[in-house]
Amino acid sequence: MRYVLQSPWAWKLNATASPESLHAAYIGLGSNIEPETNMVRALSALRQETRVLCISSAWRAPALETLGPDFLNAVVKVETSLSASTLKAQVLRSIETRLGRQCSQDKNTPRTIDLDVLIFDDVVVDAHIWDYAHLAVPLAECLPTLMRPSSNQRIEEIAQELQKTNKIQKTDLFSKHTP
Repeated sequence: MRYVLQSPWAWKLNATASPESLHAAYIGLGSNIEPETNMVRALSALRQETRVLCISSAWRAPALETLGPDFLNAVVKVETSLSASTLKAQVLRSIETRLGRQCSQDKNTPRTIDLDVLIFDDVVVDAHIWDYAHLAVPLAECLPTLMRPSSNQRIEEIAQELQKTNKIQKTDLFSKHTP
């Protein structure tokens, strides 16, 4: 027997469970308040709630539309039995709360952690993955062949283009945290 999830909302998966009951989700992680600490803590919490299959590098990028501190951003591919909405409401928001995220009307305010579902079961949930280097670059590490339907470009190609025009730097934050 293997455990996929270890939370109050989870259930054990036995050897006869069907693969249809599992979902692949790509989660965007971002932090600009003590990011080196909070990103590692968020990854640890995700490991307790899901099965982590891929961890991108952490990338340092300037905050958008604000003068706040730089963000660290990464993408994690997880496997879960939860729906996208349940994953977001019960797991991601719970982790954000535990790590001290304060929500405000200003969407650009600094934050301890921001966790978002980017892709769920091959469905793009966040259309910004094509537009922002802090999303495209780490996502390309875990899913390089993802195709943008409108241009037939792979996310890997889009990420390379965005890196040329955006100030984003790879860090070694997760080098010791492989799946």
